[in-house]
Amino acid sequence: MFKITKRAAEQIIDSAEKSDMDGSPLRIATRQAEDGSIEYTMGFDAHRDGDTQIVSEGVDIIFDDASKGLLQGATMDFVEYEAGDFRFIFLNPNDPHFVPPEESQGH
Repeated sequence: MFKITKRAAEQIIDSAEKSDMDGSPLRIATRQAEDGSIEYTMGFDAHRDGDTQIVSEGVDIIFDDASKGLLQGATMDFVEYEAGDFRFIFLNPNDPHFVPPEESQGH
């Protein structure tokens, strides 16, 4: 199933508190582009009939049936993309353009 990292959870919880959406679930929606890649949108939203609801790292997450299959086995993280530029990223084996991150060589 879909999961988020502790770092992503901390950012989501902080964002919810700052926008007075504390307690609202995070909706993640996906769309498959023409080239097969997966595009993501997210925001705080109310639960709707037919939604799948999970809890990962203490965050309530909801998505519709169309997104459920595309999110299967994926992980969302919050990383420093470039110096000072922090972003949510999706590590998703369902995306044909997905390249797994290299394992750290440090011991």
